Amino acid sequence: MTADPTLTRWRLLLGAAAEAACGGLSGDARAREEALEWLYGREAFGDGAREEMRQRSGGSEASQLSVPDWINEVHRLFPKEIIERLERDAVERAGIHELVTDPAVLERIEPNPALLEAVMRTRHLMNPQVLAMARQLVARVVRELMEKLARELRQATAGTLNRRQRTRLANSRNFDAQATLRANLKHYDPQRRQLAIETALFSTRSSRHLDRWQLLIVVDQSGSMLPSVIHAAVTAACLHGLPGVQSHLIAFDTAVVDFSDRVEDPVECLMKVQLGGGTDIAGALAYAAQKINAPRRAIVVLVTDFFEGGSPQRLVQLTRDLVAQGTRVLGLAALDEQAEPAYDRELAKQLVQVGADVGAMTPGQLARWIWEKLRG
Repeated sequence: MTADPTLTRWRLLLGAAAEAACGGLSGDARAREEALEWLYGREAFGDGAREEMRQRSGGSEASQLSVPDWINEVHRLFPKEIIERLERDAVERAGIHELVTDPAVLERIEPNPALLEAVMRTRHLMNPQVLAMARQLVARVVRELMEKLARELRQATAGTLNRRQRTRLANSRNFDAQATLRANLKHYDPQRRQLAIETALFSTRSSRHLDRWQLLIVVDQSGSMLPSVIHAAVTAACLHGLPGVQSHLIAFDTAVVDFSDRVEDPVECLMKVQLGGGTDIAGALAYAAQKINAPRRAIVVLVTDFFEGGSPQRLVQLTRDLVAQGTRVLGLAALDEQAEPAYDRELAKQLVQVGADVGAMTPGQLARWIWEKLRG
């Protein structure tokens, strides 16, 4: 048995196949290997190969672990950040949905966005008891996402530099780089090509009152857009709290579901979302257009992969009409932490040609983009 911590780490990384080179394991180190093998062994090997390898290594404990047993072992053996990664991989990579349908597991699990997605995909498998527990998990994840977005939103809405009014409060947020450069140009040394800063200028920040705006977030609820659905609900709820902003949350497949009357409760919205089905983007955009009260004070955020199951021509025409009446239209192929979408680039290009903005954003980037538009 190896006692060298470095060899132990390599053994855990490489698995039982490295026993000859790294030595055997005992105690908690052996238990960690079994927990990792229980999860990742099903990826690297078929069931038959896994069983043969266990027999060669002289142990069968890993094959006897149930999902609750595995969760308990993981929580006993690993630090929190590793626990979250293992649980996320169990759902995303191994498809072990018992993590979100077994009450014994739900009591121990560390909430994270991957598990929120799993809950939404497996809601139909849950009995009322499990569904109530899953809702608590959803609420905890949503709360964490909202707190993160709220911090970014506070930074974006903290006010803008008022260059007409100086302040003695010297900090990086109030530093006026443009004014400082202008004030110190006389100290530029052309031979050294250096500018000596003798006077740094700082400006106060001023917040502007916002007139009433409508923000309509229209999100595709097909299965591939699930992460964007989650962040759309969270974003709509956070932005609804801004003074002068009325948020709407509209989900669609071939039909439209308007969550605007409960936009302040993203948990309720997410627990009602029906994933899957076809996609009628134009129909959803037409519905949103009817909700607009003052076209020049409205922003439509269309979250979709642009794979239109309805009429692309109608979608382009509706977008053109919205832009012509003064409504800002933003098409997002992804609204999540990665912002790396797969989408119909040709249709997206047509929307850009009629005046829409199209891209992919994280929730924080979207909040800042919207704030800039609201400020004019």
